[in-house]
Amino acid sequence: MFVDHVQIQVKAGKGGDGIVAFRREKFVPNGGPAGGDGGRGGSIILRVDEGLRTLMDFRYHRIFKAKAGQNGMNKGMYGRGAQDLVVAVPGGTTVTDAETGKVLGDLTQAGDELVVAKGGRGGRGNIHFASPKNPAPEIAENGEPGQERTLNLELKMLADVGVIGFPSVGKSTLLSVVTSAKPKIAEYHFTTLVPNLGMVRLDDGRDFAMADMPGLIEGASAGIGLGIQFLRHIERTRVLLHLVDMSGTEERDPYEDFLKINAELKKYDPALLERPQIIVASKMDMPDAAANLERFKKQIAADHTLPQTPEIMAVSALTHQGLDQLIHHVADVLDQTPAFPLSTAEQEEAVEYTAPSQEEPAFTVTRDEDGTWVLGGTRLLKLFKMTDLNHDESLMRFARQMRRMGVDDELRRQGAKNGDLVRIEKFTFEFVD
Repeated sequence: MFVDHVQIQVKAGKGGDGIVAFRREKFVPNGGPAGGDGGRGGSIILRVDEGLRTLMDFRYHRIFKAKAGQNGMNKGMYGRGAQDLVVAVPGGTTVTDAETGKVLGDLTQAGDELVVAKGGRGGRGNIHFASPKNPAPEIAENGEPGQERTLNLELKMLADVGVIGFPSVGKSTLLSVVTSAKPKIAEYHFTTLVPNLGMVRLDDGRDFAMADMPGLIEGASAGIGLGIQFLRHIERTRVLLHLVDMSGTEERDPYEDFLKINAELKKYDPALLERPQIIVASKMDMPDAAANLERFKKQIAADHTLPQTPEIMAVSALTHQGLDQLIHHVADVLDQTPAFPLSTAEQEEAVEYTAPSQEEPAFTVTRDEDGTWVLGGTRLLKLFKMTDLNHDESLMRFARQMRRMGVDDELRRQGAKNGDLVRIEKFTFEFVD
């Protein structure tokens, strides 16, 4: 089964907790604090695997969790860091944050890596909080929570040449003849339900990847037929082979077919019409094909609305007429055509993600129906989760951090009074004015 779009959830590992400990050797008076730091949590990394051609592996495995770091130990010993979780993806995978819609990365080359969820750092042990005023602190940090997010993975096939055209014009037959691919071929529409990829190897040592796309029809860009599911794969191709049936057996006008397919490409992405497009007149072994081709050439020559006049090459996959000339010409065009980057919209999203214009507030204050004040916010919740609630000194340190952030002042401004209940997640305490 071919899968080219999935949604997954990733959760990096939490950092290990720092601990409160003291040296207690028999002949070491006033040993002092000796609590070690926790280890780093494991990150989640996507890495390109050359052996994968589809996102099928994610169909039933969509939740990925990295391991947490080891807690710190006494005698100042650090906890062990967790190993990163590496997830294999096929080349051509675009990674997008499902909540924000921002592009996080585009993985195209073998070995490309992208850290999609960073593991939390280990919490500090009480050895770090010793001072002349407090030489024996009972303060330690819990490990930092790992990043958690929902991702959309979209596979755009890495082919040099894309074969497009109406259903049953001979795309799969052409691919089966010039490559070693074995696509399904039959005498009915929409035989090809998934893109097929094959390698073309020339006698002069050159080679290129060719993919046939499931038959486009009029309205494909609006979701009609199968085309909208696979138009994304055309984005990475450098040259388009536009097959047009010259046999006349379908009782369609070849020129009208050509215009309709180009119109769908333009609606999906106008930039697709800027890349080289070679018209392949197919099924030239049929009786009326030669006459239809001459009429088609005149129509193309008289059409001044085309951005560029495409070349027309006549072939027959059945008799192998014109195939050698076609693949050598395609190889020559590829030598002169650079790879196309991400679309402009995707590039803008990627820049916007790396440099957000607005930062989230450090904390939020709301009130429940029962009158309890509820504190939230990314930074505040992170500090809370890293607070060791088992030691009073750690709680006092957290209270000082909230005061410096302005939480107390904001509660007073919104009308909080002495004795009001304040809740952070499941932890509730009284507000003291």
